[in-house]
Amino acid sequence: MGLFSLLVNNPIAFFIIAIPLMYAIIFHELAHGWVAYRLGDSTAKDLGRLSLNPLRHLDPLGTLMLFIVGFGWAKPVPVNFSRIQDFRKGMILVSSAGIVANIILAFIALFLYSLLALPESSMSGLLLYFFAKINIILAAFNLIPVPPLDGSKILLGFAPQNVQVFLVRLERFGFLIVIGLLYLGVLDPVIDFLQRLILSIIQLLLP
Repeated sequence: MGLFSLLVNNPIAFFIIAIPLMYAIIFHELAHGWVAYRLGDSTAKDLGRLSLNPLRHLDPLGTLMLFIVGFGWAKPVPVNFSRIQDFRKGMILVSSAGIVANIILAFIALFLYSLLALPESSMSGLLLYFFAKINIILAAFNLIPVPPLDGSKILLGFAPQNVQVFLVRLERFGFLIVIGLLYLGVLDPVIDFLQRLILSIIQLLLP
């Protein structure tokens, strides 16, 4: 179900899901740009993309698809890897940044949820729960090593030249491959692993 149907049928649920989703995506893209900037590429900063302003990141078509079918995307933060001295290191760190940001945000949300012992039905509890869940899903999704997802770019940074060439050629079919993998449910065990890992660390930290 798209967000538009949710907005019409249940406005409260719409905001509980839409706001965490929007900022999970924004922080993901912002992390890419910030790490690239720290490594020497100021492209994202020069274009005003190192911002929490949603208008800087929303893609018109991606937003429309999100409202209609419940699946969408933001504008990718531009990165000029030629400005980064070590290409492989830059590719790995910049591509990992969004995934790491989502995992950190999920950890913070679940930590606060557990620390404050919030009721599941409370507005604060629901917001933290959905924010954590959405960030975990986004991190797991981008770990898929298929172009143009971040996982493929991380692999590209480690891979020998013949594998790099294969990944570049694979990109034209990337969207169809990703849809097929999602249909087969390959994301579910990754989501479960990340959630279990985060909760295990939180249990060690909390009395």
